[in-house]
Amino acid sequence: MPHHATPLHPPAVRKFLSRPRVVAACAAVAALVLLLSAAPAAEDPSRWHSYLVGPLPGGTREETVVAVVGSFAGAAAASPSAAGAPLSSLGESNLSGEIEPTPAPSMVLVPAPSPAENFDDGSMEEPERPEIKGNPPKDPAPLLQEPISTGLPTMSSDVNGEHDMDRKPVLPLRLEAPLWSTAADKELIYAKKDITNAPLTLDDPDLYAPLFRNVSMFKRSYELMERLLKVFIYHDGAKPIFHSPELKGIYASEGWFMKLMEANQNFVVRDPNRAHLFYLPYSSRQLEHNLYVPGSNSIEPLSIFIKNYIDMISAKYPYWNRTKGADHFFVACHDWGPYTTKLHDELRKNTIKALCNADLSEGIFIRGKDVSLPETFLRAPRRPLRDIGGRPVAQRTILAFFAGQMHGRVRPVLLKCWGDKDADMRIYSRLPHRITRRRNYVQHMKSSKYCICPMGYEVNSPRIVEAIYYECVPVIIADNFVLPFDDALNWSAFSVVVPERDVPKLKEILLAIPKSQYITLQSNVKRVQKHFLWHPNPIKYDIFHMILHSVWFSRVNQMQID
Repeated sequence: MPHHATPLHPPAVRKFLSRPRVVAACAAVAALVLLLSAAPAAEDPSRWHSYLVGPLPGGTREETVVAVVGSFAGAAAASPSAAGAPLSSLGESNLSGEIEPTPAPSMVLVPAPSPAENFDDGSMEEPERPEIKGNPPKDPAPLLQEPISTGLPTMSSDVNGEHDMDRKPVLPLRLEAPLWSTAADKELIYAKKDITNAPLTLDDPDLYAPLFRNVSMFKRSYELMERLLKVFIYHDGAKPIFHSPELKGIYASEGWFMKLMEANQNFVVRDPNRAHLFYLPYSSRQLEHNLYVPGSNSIEPLSIFIKNYIDMISAKYPYWNRTKGADHFFVACHDWGPYTTKLHDELRKNTIKALCNADLSEGIFIRGKDVSLPETFLRAPRRPLRDIGGRPVAQRTILAFFAGQMHGRVRPVLLKCWGDKDADMRIYSRLPHRITRRRNYVQHMKSSKYCICPMGYEVNSPRIVEAIYYECVPVIIADNFVLPFDDALNWSAFSVVVPERDVPKLKEILLAIPKSQYITLQSNVKRVQKHFLWHPNPIKYDIFHMILHSVWFSRVNQMQID
């Protein structure tokens, strides 16, 4: 009788070596590398050459995760800590020469196209994704402690009244004082006092007052940003995760901001000692594409990678440690952007996070400190203004329109209540071909009075900005969502916000809006449109400058005035 060898992978072993356990093991190996690499090393330029260099072509996604996650761990431990220098020397005048850190070479990875699905009807959706959030942090907002008087909590005294999605007040922030003061800090304190006492703005041709919470404060803050703001961009990190903007699809906001910020000559400085803000130029979309292991249902490798990157930055330079990250910011439009910060407390609590997924209920987005980033879907990066505009009011014959996938908690309810039930409510899971032959997705938005913008997997939706592009009044259905540029814009002037519980009464709510009020809303949509437009060469008050202003205003708001 022939001898049968024992199988190399019996069922019990295969179960033990499941993909989630492999991912967890990778994370443990990365942590072990960090501990074992603590021995000091001489500063050798060749050492930086190994950062983020993945396996040779042909390696599996799991091997790539191990290589990439482990690379920062050894680097952070090997780098001599500038934070150990005496505070007196760190806080002295600017360096005599300009600093330009050496970037790392590219990873052996090729970015794939965006995972978003482009429907025949012209709409765009994310593919199905696993549930990866996990539990929110136990201390969701430690910075929002007892209220203190900072003099500039928000631009809240607008001419049209407050408009907060959740009706919660914005509390001033209490942050630890920096380890040493700089000339940039003094400029920020000066700016805060000046904004607080902003002169009254009347009839500015570039700023329509009803669109703003307080147009006088916004104008003065913007002017001071143009005059004072300096941003230092870390050069560390390699493509495609760093310095590799994606300019097309639903993640275009983070890509366009990265592209325009890195090319900017008005705000960017090479000497970090002059900087008011420090930009962390990584892409949340590229993190997901390059480090997420399909089927693992875990974003831990992404979180470990970001933690190791911040550890490396704080070990190599003194600037993070001076404020514990409070003057640093990143821009992330991927749904997972907030959750990748969970392993680094200072990054999660202190850093200014510009996020499309601006959800108050998760305990990560901190109102008054973090920035709600508009999610913009661009179909043609070379022509970002293509198809902008819509039909006049008299030619908008559809009361309300929505077409899209049925994911999340709101959309199935919307379809159940209104799908194929009312001729005035054009609600579809996706547009049937018999309809797209006559009028496609974009043409529907251009022909509708109201464009329904329900949340998807997360609270944010690209339809909000799409509606503004096509001059359709957005109807936003997403509880706990902080609307984009919430620090400056008065959304009640150009949108309608409907609580999720009121979806069955949606038509009743829209018909109750008087025609004169609708005309005002639609006119204001056209006026606010310029603040959401991308330009290859940025212009005043466009979306690039609005995002940068929100980050600037957040940092100014953090400053404590004696």
